[in-house]
Amino acid sequence: QVQLVESGGGLVQAGGSLRLSCAASGRAFSINAMGWYRQAPGQQRELVARINSGIITNYADSAKGRFSISRDNAKNTVYLQMNSLKPEDTAVYYCNVRDSYGMDYWGKGTMVTVSS
Repeated sequence: QVQLVESGGGLVQAGGSLRLSCAASGRAFSINAMGWYRQAPGQQRELVARINSGIITNYADSAKGRFSISRDNAKNTVYLQMNSLKPEDTAVYYCNVRDSYGMDYWGKGTMVTVSS
């Protein structure tokens, strides 16, 4: 079984910053891509940022220039640095890990609230 533990969410004022972390643990598995998704109330879950086993990243248009994703392969951990946060960034943020077989694993989510 694979466990994903997220941390770093919270309440921040508009213009502020937060750093999310997600550590993967459990049975031995080979991680391919790691990423972050978010879901706001009444909306579908959407991709925020993703990084593959190398250094190739992709971002949602709303995250470009403000968010930065990185990973520490030795720690099986992915980070999301979020700067210049806006009220519309308020959502539950979910960590996602895809293994080399294409299996997806999800964290339980961490709440990010940006006040205006």
